[in-house]
Amino acid sequence: MSQIEARVPVVRRFSRLYTNALGLSSSRLLETPYSLTEARVIFELAQAERTELRDLRGSLDLDAGYLSRIVGRFEASGIVVRERSTSDARRQVIRLTDEGFQAFALLDRRSAEQVRDLLSGLSDDQQHRLVGAMKTIEAILAPVSLPRTVVLRLPRSGDFGWVVERHGAIYADEYGFGPTFESLVARIVAEYVEHAEPDRQAAWIAEVHGERMGCVFCMQETERVARLRLLLVEPTARGLGIGARLVDECISFARRAGYEQMTLWTNDVLHAARHIYERAGFQLVKEKAHHSFGQDLVGQDWELNL
Repeated sequence: MSQIEARVPVVRRFSRLYTNALGLSSSRLLETPYSLTEARVIFELAQAERTELRDLRGSLDLDAGYLSRIVGRFEASGIVVRERSTSDARRQVIRLTDEGFQAFALLDRRSAEQVRDLLSGLSDDQQHRLVGAMKTIEAILAPVSLPRTVVLRLPRSGDFGWVVERHGAIYADEYGFGPTFESLVARIVAEYVEHAEPDRQAAWIAEVHGERMGCVFCMQETERVARLRLLLVEPTARGLGIGARLVDECISFARRAGYEQMTLWTNDVLHAARHIYERAGFQLVKEKAHHSFGQDLVGQDWELNL
């Protein structure tokens, strides 16, 4: 059996699970009079004041006859009006009536409530993983999308708990690190918060469209040496250059603060992070095998003269 043939049932199983979870297989969506296809038509019409029928057919990839029957039913029930285009009388233009926008508002509200109920039954980590997986699927199946703008900002209340939680979850998932690693991160974050020195220490949160996607901390090691700590990039945001931007911001701050050198400690299994440090000019100065966080690792000390 080929790899594709082996993967077909996995995709089909996910499709059945997804449609059942959101009630998409029901003949009446969200306890409304509309089917899934009819709801898609209403949604598309709500995005513009007027839409040409042929454009609507193209965006929904629907058979012309099937769409015409749906529009006919909508017209009879008073939720759409069909008109001739003012620029070309051969073309038909369709728009929602006030009743049509009420139907859209009902569908939109119930859809949001349904997803909210679904998410409320999951832990914060499960929600994060679910949304991340959905974004990955979207990026693969619909790669042409709006640019993903990265914003770096200073941490706010709530961000520090997120730093600890995401380090624990991601390192457990990707490297098998045990809870002692999360404990270490918690101590580092607590040290930073409890000994705030804005002129000598700083931290940044990376956001993509308002969602936290990365972090890094610059902390004082000695009067002349700064330490880069807790660099993290969410799996769903990798490839956007977030890690490099965070490291560059950390180095720039250390220089402005008057440090002469920056150091960091990492492990050899963190290949992507090591490449970022190398590109930023860090030099590997020491390696030592150790057993930590439930794993056999090789720790590495890196330095950068500022």
